[in-house]
Amino acid sequence: MTLFVREPATHGNRPLLVDTTPSRDRAAVGRFGLATLARVLRTSTLDRMELDHVLIGVTDLAAAARELEARCGLVSVEGGSHPHWGTANRIVPLGTSYVELVAVVDEATAADSSFEQWVASGASKRGRPLGWAVRTGKLDQTARRLGLTVSGGSRIARTGDVLRWRLAGIEQAAAEPSLPFFIEWGRGTRLPGSMPISHPAAPVEVSKLLLDGDPWRLAAWLGDHTLPIVVRAGSPALTAIVLSAATGEIVLGAGGPGRTGKTP
Repeated sequence: MTLFVREPATHGNRPLLVDTTPSRDRAAVGRFGLATLARVLRTSTLDRMELDHVLIGVTDLAAAARELEARCGLVSVEGGSHPHWGTANRIVPLGTSYVELVAVVDEATAADSSFEQWVASGASKRGRPLGWAVRTGKLDQTARRLGLTVSGGSRIARTGDVLRWRLAGIEQAAAEPSLPFFIEWGRGTRLPGSMPISHPAAPVEVSKLLLDGDPWRLAAWLGDHTLPIVVRAGSPALTAIVLSAATGEIVLGAGGPGRTGKTP
């Protein structure tokens, strides 16, 4: 079980804990920079972004899936392989979002890909949060705003269907895991999170992501949003994925999956 006790970082006597979930109190930002943050958000021209998925790097997909189901009541399904990346995944569907268990399965191919190197360097036997992705319908606009390169990807689903998407910001997200990368799914593509599944812990949804990083850089990166994230000043990292379930709160962190009391 992984327990998280988070103390806000400080700048002098001023807290640097930023909760960007709209329904929560943003008083922690206080006089340190709320006005600055608000100006950043008001200048955004992005469309509404949504949490698409979170990545957990594992060394053994089958073993990680068994532990996740046994300890947390979360069922995963075989996703597929990424032939050009040297990885494969399993999907934990959560409706409009999902958790992706990802592992390197072809080291020779993975050696030539920055994504696979990211997975290989962060994967662990019990699973470690690697990064996260936000879904947008205006990827080209986002890429232009941030000076990012757009690339395409695909994989073959277990149904035989080909899932296609476009990405931007993978390299930046790998270097600063508090930053998400951006994804736009191909027209008509069924979102992986919408696959029918019966979790023993159902209903389950992502409650929040706990991030360490630079709150102001993340605000400028995302622009206006309603994403369920909490940011603490520190070395860039996705420290935990917090899920709300019928059976209680589930935290997926660096120590592996576990149930816990309410996170702060």
